Parts: sequence; structure tokens; C-alpha cells
Amino acid sequence: MKASVLRLEDLAARDALRGKRVFIRADLNVPLDEQGRVVEDTRIRASLPAIAMCVKAGAAVMVTSHLGRPREGALKPEESLAPVAVRLSERLGRNVRLVQDWVEGGFDVEPGEVVLLENCRANPGEKSNDDALARKMAHLCDIYVNDAFGTAHRAEATTEGIARHASVACAGPLLIAELDALGKALGAPARPLVAIVAGSKVSTKLTILKTLAAKVDQLIVGGGIANTFMLAAGLPIGKSLAEPDLAGEAREIMDLMAARGASVPIPVDVVCAKTFGASAPATVKDSQDVEADDLILDIGPKTATMLTEQLARAGTIVWNGPVGVFEFDAFSHGTETIARAIAASPAFSIAGGGDTLAAIAKYGIASEVGYISTGGGAFLEVLEGKVLPAVDILQRRAG
Repeated sequence: MKASVLRLEDLAARDALRGKRVFIRADLNVPLDEQGRVVEDTRIRASLPAIAMCVKAGAAVMVTSHLGRPREGALKPEESLAPVAVRLSERLGRNVRLVQDWVEGGFDVEPGEVVLLENCRANPGEKSNDDALARKMAHLCDIYVNDAFGTAHRAEATTEGIARHASVACAGPLLIAELDALGKALGAPARPLVAIVAGSKVSTKLTILKTLAAKVDQLIVGGGIANTFMLAAGLPIGKSLAEPDLAGEAREIMDLMAARGASVPIPVDVVCAKTFGASAPATVKDSQDVEADDLILDIGPKTATMLTEQLARAGTIVWNGPVGVFEFDAFSHGTETIARAIAASPAFSIAGGGDTLAAIAKYGIASEVGYISTGGGAFLEVLEGKVLPAVDILQRRAG
């Protein structure tokens, strides 16, 4: 999966950025509080290397991003990137002014200066990848940089269209790091390759499961997905969340992997409750002992130990999704055990998805995970084996 694209760092090394107008599509979609202040700025910090590289090289730097889900042509005050400009200024140690109504140009950017272009998703035609809009944006710059892996699965005017028309189109260091990490995990991984895919529904991740089933040595499933696989294995799941109509698909995946000498470890014990809630009494049961009125809300300790041993032997680990309702303490032990096993494993690990990142933060293991992906949807689409539109255009431009 190592992307054959022009890299921003290559342009910087050739002193090809000096005096150029550089347009960076970043992912600065950060959470804000009720007062409109940035609550958590991981994405801003992840975008700094590309911006700093361009500033150091003497470029005139324009950065844009989406924030929230504004209606095109009708930006509300709470959807403005103004708070992001404040935090970006603090992180860069230089003033970053916000430019409104920027598509038609008419604003100046000096070499060594950084400006933030207002929420790009408010521009009519952004989501539909309008060609006229993309051409206008391309005229604003000499060099276009995509450094927004989190939106790389979307063909929009600032992610795909502008890259078709800009004089030079390249990938920023964050986008490159994401692609290199995924390439290391999926392209030529150290074996055994273990994938953890958890979530509420098999249907939403069926393509991912089938794609991984042909590649991985062990496919660990969790959450409602695991319940469906337990059904396929002939085990009772009570009134747990599952998709009985997809048990056949789950059985096919298990058979496909078995034929390759690989496996889908099925939970041997689970943590159950009679109701769904943080205060519901938790009971550990062997998998075959689940009762008709039980809800399975976590894997049990024997299963967690079994999976820990498998992760300790892994060469590569891909992690997407907690294996239980980890938000409730009584049902968090399985996810915590898995998280700490990944942290302790000598394997190269890559993790992605919102709930996964929340679990990593909860258990404080960020520094012990090989690579943490900033993208949710893009991460999943790469796992599905899809080509990301924003990467595809950069590859074609480099060809």
C-alpha cells in the first residue's frame, strides 16, 4: 500500500516551496465546548509538521479544513474555524488570521505567513466535488498539499477536485505516515497478523471482515459482531445484540479462515447482565451457559487471557473497536485487557476508529501503540481494501 505520490518533504528538500503559494487541506475538525473553545486539539497538533515545513521553506501558506457539518452557503457562527485559528496560532507561535469568503481570492498571503481559510464545507459545491469550485481553488495556489487522511475517503472539492487542477499536487507528512503505517500492517506484515474488529453490527463491517479473513492469521471479533459469530458457532446469546440473519455469513468467514489454517477465536466465557446500564449487576458465565434473558456486554476473563496470549505472539496487530461496553466499568475489563496486551506486545500495532481512540485514551496507552490513525471512515475503507479517492488522484498526478 506504500503510496507512489509526490511528497511535500521532497519539495521542501529541493527548495521548491520558497515564495510559492501553498494550499494545505488539513483535518482540523476538533471538538468545541459550549463557549466555542477547542476541547481537544490532537488533530491540530497532527497538522503542524506540514504547516511548519512550508513556513520554514519560505512559502505563503493557506490552510483549510471542515468543522462540523455546515449547510453549504449558510455558515453559522458556531461552525466557524475562528477558535481553531486561535489554537493554531498558539501551537505555531505566530498569528494565524482567519480569511472569510476566500474562494474568489482577493486576499494576500506573504511568504512565511499562515492564514486559515474559513470552513471549506460551507462553500457551495464542496461536498459534490463541483469542478468549477475546484478550479477556482486551484487558481489560488502554486502547490496543493493533502494532509487530511481523515477525509481521504471522500471525493470533495478540497480533497480530490483541486488536486486534479492544481499545478502541483502532493501529500503532506501526516497523510504519508498514515499510508505507510497501513501499508506496513496490511501490505507486507510481520506474521502472525492479528486483526481485532469489534462493533455493534456485522452488517456495517461485513466487507472488512471478509477482506481481512483472506489476509489475517487470527480475526478477533467483539461486541455485537462477536455475538453473531457465537450464534454461528451454535452458542446461546440470550437477548444480546446480534444479527441472526448474518450468522451464515459469519460461518462462511470462519470456514474460509479455517481452510487457510487461520481462526476466529470464539469467546469461551462472557460477562452478562439482565439489563443494559452502568449499574447493572455483572455476571461471568461460560459461553454455553448464557440464559434466555441475558445480555452479553463483555468478554469473560478466560477469553481475555486466551486473546492476550495470542496477541503476545503476534507480529502485527490491527485494532478497530472495543470488545465490550467499556464505557461501563463493570463491562470494561475485556477491552482494558486487550488494550494493555496490545501495549505490551512486541508486535507493530495500528489502531483506528473513534471508540478505539477513546479506549486508548481511557487506559493511557497511546505511547505504546505503534501507530494511531487520525481517520475513522478512511481507516475502515483501507481495511476494506478500497482505494481512497484523495490518494488515488495524488497517485495519478505523480504517475
